[in-house]
Amino acid sequence: MERPSAPLPLTVLPYAVMAVVALADGIGGQSVGVLPLVSLGPAFAGLVGSWQRTAVIGALAVAVVCALGEVDGLFGQRRGFASIGAVVGVTVAAVIAAVTRQRREAELANVRSIAEVAQRVLLRPVPRSAGRLRAAVSYTSAVTEARIGGDLYEVVPTPAGVRVVIGDVQGKGLAAVETAAVVVGAFREAAHDEPTLEGVGGRVRRAADRTLSGEKFVTAVMAQIDPLGRTTLLNFGHPPPMLVRPGGKVDFPEPPQYALPLGLGLRPTELPPPFEVDFRPGDQLLLYTDGVTEARDPAGAFYPLGERAHLLADPDPQRALEALRADLIAHTGGPLHDDAAMLLLRYREPRAALGPGPDGVSGSPGGPSRPGSS
Repeated sequence: MERPSAPLPLTVLPYAVMAVVALADGIGGQSVGVLPLVSLGPAFAGLVGSWQRTAVIGALAVAVVCALGEVDGLFGQRRGFASIGAVVGVTVAAVIAAVTRQRREAELANVRSIAEVAQRVLLRPVPRSAGRLRAAVSYTSAVTEARIGGDLYEVVPTPAGVRVVIGDVQGKGLAAVETAAVVVGAFREAAHDEPTLEGVGGRVRRAADRTLSGEKFVTAVMAQIDPLGRTTLLNFGHPPPMLVRPGGKVDFPEPPQYALPLGLGLRPTELPPPFEVDFRPGDQLLLYTDGVTEARDPAGAFYPLGERAHLLADPDPQRALEALRADLIAHTGGPLHDDAAMLLLRYREPRAALGPGPDGVSGSPGGPSRPGSS
């Protein structure tokens, strides 16, 4: 009848309290007057475990009171029956409290199950292999015990290539989750229907503008890696991705011109100019939200993403991303204050398959320059 997850001190506390009271009564006799304190046993039992367990401990407490009352000769007085009445009353109250707590725990479990379903619908696990790419994702919500929030991501293999999005919704909480659902849903549909990445961006922008009406906005970056290896980006006011070369060189490819975030509705026909980046076998492309680069340590310093690129050296992309996430949390020294999503892309082919790529660094070695914060 014990709950496996119950803390051990709370599990043994009812028995320990009754044992201490029995010992004190045995040593001091009726003059001590501690016998009614046996009712603390069932009172503490109601904190954890089932109501049946609480009732059993209450019955044990009544037996202890009867035994000690008989030894002390209390049943010739009202004190003995008063002690039994106190134990019975506390036991009934503890059983009622345990029943109420169990019902609330069952309701909470149902809510969490619904949240798990919502998570799978909104932020589905990305495919580990998409076309010629390997993918891994990491998501850390700023809301305690939440698994989804205001960041979004998706990887969609299509005949035109692998299309990817990562975005950051202004704000947090359920409203941000609803906005993220609109953007992700529009991207999933457009990624399969539109022949070009610009068409995908236009569809997503129109959907966001219709839904948000300028009250909120979403920064996002979209990428398309076509079957020939060309990588094209569209940046809607989002931090530029990090491109890591095999030798450890880091590049933050910024767009020739930043566009407005999604959802503002100020220039509904304007799209950011698409631009190509040199993402080749052997390279790593990390897309992320500003919850990563804006994470601060206790001294107020931002997380130096570019300096931590070496943490992505693990051959398994998911383990590499988890190492980076662990370092991010260690940098803050506590929970994050903003949602942080990271999406890592690698080619499955060895680097020699298409020849070496160029070396060089652009952007800040400590992290990208930000066009703005959401």
